[in-house]
Amino acid sequence: MLKGKTALVTGSTSGIGLGIAKALARNGANIVLNGFGDSEAPRAEIAALGVKAGYHGADMSKVADIEAMMKYAAGEFGRVDIVVNNAGIQHVAAVEDFPPERWDAIIAINLSSSFHTSRLAIPAMKAAGWGRIINISSVHGLVASPQKSAYVAAKHGLIGLTKVTALELATTGVTCNAICPGWVLTPLVQKQVDARAAEARISNEEAKNQLLAEKEPSLQFTTPEELGELAVFFCSEAGNNVRGVAWNMDGGWAAQ
Repeated sequence: MLKGKTALVTGSTSGIGLGIAKALARNGANIVLNGFGDSEAPRAEIAALGVKAGYHGADMSKVADIEAMMKYAAGEFGRVDIVVNNAGIQHVAAVEDFPPERWDAIIAINLSSSFHTSRLAIPAMKAAGWGRIINISSVHGLVASPQKSAYVAAKHGLIGLTKVTALELATTGVTCNAICPGWVLTPLVQKQVDARAAEARISNEEAKNQLLAEKEPSLQFTTPEELGELAVFFCSEAGNNVRGVAWNMDGGWAAQ
């Protein structure tokens, strides 16, 4: 379905980003990976699916790095047809205790980077008459939790950016949508599970169950594979007129 197209997925050396990259690759898209983790193993996994795999280690908090990454992707693959803005970091603290430098970093990586990749990708997408921008927000783009002011602000902002981008592109072949996962057992979430287990002196499994029970009625984690299939849907013909949505895949979290 996506043969000949190129997808750039930020924060894709593990977790949600890698799951989405694999799903797009299975449907024929060439992939540009990005992230600070090991790049060789995920790049080999993508190449094994029969597509081209590139990598750029841009720091998504730096505009110059993002511009260099987009130039690299266009130079290596012709143009970027699909942008998946997935890069994200987290810090947990009360508003009055939140370190300003942490706030700035979270806003830069979780929100501003998506603006920069979008502004750089849109001209070629419009010229080609086809493109997909998929912003990975969060259920925290729809509802809030204490101690996560910067993350919640960034993810709410990302949904706002998604809507504006979709409206500006509404009469073109370029769409923009957001995916809002609930709990996904990524390395980021596993750290929260580990901290909970250590603090309460309970097993890791019990800590997972407690985490899910507090927020997610389905009592199960969403998987990177499920999120990848939703991204593929957005890229399909069936997604041609899906524009500006914030599609939550959260086990019922936001329905409460």
